[in-house]
Amino acid sequence: DISSLILLEQVGVLVTEAGWRLSNVDATILSQNPRLSTFILEMRENMAKSLSVPLGRVSVKVTTTDYLGFVGREEGIAACAVAAIMSGRSESQ
Repeated sequence: DISSLILLEQVGVLVTEAGWRLSNVDATILSQNPRLSTFILEMRENMAKSLSVPLGRVSVKVTTTDYLGFVGREEGIAACAVAAIMSGRSESQ
């Protein structure tokens, strides 16, 4: 019973405290149904806010599995994400 955005925010804090900073996040959501394309901007905005980064550093895409697997049978959805991080130090340090 916790919002995934709260968990994402906590992970962002942990990354920062460890001396890193977020370069970008690229997420893909697999969903046969419901169609999520109308929510992409809202998802990006929520993720960027939780991570305290500009909107341009967050990418969200949605796709189907062409009726294959549990996603295609509409038994659930899946998500894959990659986050690139870099040293928290500026290049001049």
